Amino acid sequence: MSIIRTVPDDEATGRLAELYADDIADQGFVAAHTRVMGLHPEAYDAWEALITAIGRPMGKRRYELVTLAAARGSHSRHCRLAHGRRTLTLALFDVDQLIRIARDYGDADLTEAEVAMMAFAEQVSVDASVMTDADSQRLRDVGFSDREILDITLAAAARNYYSRAVQALAVDVDETPGISEELKVALVAGI
Repeated sequence: MSIIRTVPDDEATGRLAELYADDIADQGFVAAHTRVMGLHPEAYDAWEALITAIGRPMGKRRYELVTLAAARGSHSRHCRLAHGRRTLTLALFDVDQLIRIARDYGDADLTEAEVAMMAFAEQVSVDASVMTDADSQRLRDVGFSDREILDITLAAAARNYYSRAVQALAVDVDETPGISEELKVALVAGI
């Protein structure tokens, strides 16, 4: 149970009611993180605008892989489950490959560049303070431009912001309809 009191569905008004309705239309339920973060709709909308600005130039596949890796590094069950489901909804991977990515992205038939990108994003979440030029150079060596490295870094750092806020507020981890038990276990193993 979140440490923040949330507004029941039938009492939500204005922008909060719209956020609830958007979640119901998108996934059939109001996510626990929406209930909490929606209490500050301006910040919620700013978050959405930031993620859109960061994610759009990256493309959906790259953005979701970075998000899954950053969520792994920050131990975010919330984001791993939500973005596992989103990755399936977007049909970026089939269930079997997504399970393999969740368990060990280094052995999941991803490109060398995708594996390097995910390792970088995960390290941003684990401890960015120990990163050096060598980390960025590994990304350059597999073909990423400086702008792409910036985008990967911003996506991972933004995921940290949201993950850590949700964790700090003890937001409930939603049941995630539409994904198998095997995938759920793979996504949250070790987190």
